[in-house]
Amino acid sequence: MKKELQVATFAGGCFWCTEAVFDRLRGVEHVVSGYTGGNIKNPAYREICTGRTGHAEGIQIFYDEDIIGFTELLEVFFATHDPTTLNRQGNDVGTQYRSAIFYNTIAQKEASEVFISALEKERIFANPIVTEITELDVFYNAEADHQNFYNANKEQPYCQFVINPKIKKLNTYYANKLKTT
Repeated sequence: MKKELQVATFAGGCFWCTEAVFDRLRGVEHVVSGYTGGNIKNPAYREICTGRTGHAEGIQIFYDEDIIGFTELLEVFFATHDPTTLNRQGNDVGTQYRSAIFYNTIAQKEASEVFISALEKERIFANPIVTEITELDVFYNAEADHQNFYNANKEQPYCQFVINPKIKKLNTYYANKLKTT
């Protein structure tokens, strides 16, 4: 009998970046890139890029909570993107690149609120955290060419200049949480 996996839904800028980070964590079975938090049904990437649909580029993380917990996922989430910039991650600008947690359960909502409160109390970031915490409504899977993007396109300049530093940071600070190949 296969264990039921838990699902976490995050938006932290470009989904190529967040997928690449979370896919490497032990206990994460798979990660799906997609769109959530918007106001039209079945959006396509070309529509998301305009910023007019209200969707964020997000990921769904399917994980085994006996190996990695939701709070550990939050820790990695906040360590690998800037939660203090509204509708922006680096050079990626627009509501589709906002920082957000789309909770699936009240426990995830409460854990997210507690985690952000602790970060703010400890003044971990120089600026206030603007990460939204919103109940997940619907998640639309991105097109096939956006799935597993980093692993399939490591030589592309975007991957080398934007994603590689995130992977390096993950390897440096979270080596004990990484999958062994």
